[in-house]
Amino acid sequence: MFNLVIFGPPGAGKGTQSAKIIDKYKLAHISTGDMFRMHISQDTELGKRVKQILADGLLVPDSITIDMLEEEVQRNPDVSGFIFDGFPRTVNQAEALDTFLEGKGEKIDLVLQLDVTEAEIKDRIAERKKVSGRADDDEDKLLKRIDEYFSKTIHVLPFYQNQGKVVKVNGIGQIDLIFGTICEAIDNAKVD
Repeated sequence: MFNLVIFGPPGAGKGTQSAKIIDKYKLAHISTGDMFRMHISQDTELGKRVKQILADGLLVPDSITIDMLEEEVQRNPDVSGFIFDGFPRTVNQAEALDTFLEGKGEKIDLVLQLDVTEAEIKDRIAERKKVSGRADDDEDKLLKRIDEYFSKTIHVLPFYQNQGKVVKVNGIGQIDLIFGTICEAIDNAKVD
């Protein structure tokens, strides 16, 4: 099994590149954002809680996120691996993910860090908002999410760097060229 974390600020291209990775490597996609949106659209109790938290521009608490993620992994017992998109966002989540995977005899094999400037992120999200109409792309909420990323989430990288699992990829440029760099990193990690 091959497990990959794709890492970057909002608008870095995680969703776009994840779709390409899934298609080529046949990994199951676990996006915490998609899970949150699904619960919100189905108006579940969890969805109501998550909706308010996201409306405030905050990160969903670790306990909620981890429970949802473990449930999603359990639903896909026969896949060749997972791509974790938008998770982990805290060191506590990274430790919980490692513990959970170790309990299944698995591990995170690679962490891809999509490196994108803040100006590029803002341009991309403004464009995405026109197309998707995502509520979480509101400018005030976006600024909070970017701040959350750079003040909290970024601290997850050293956790994986200490394990020698992080590959930094320039996330600015043509999508297919970025994907080529990502494929090289994945293929190299699969060989190790």
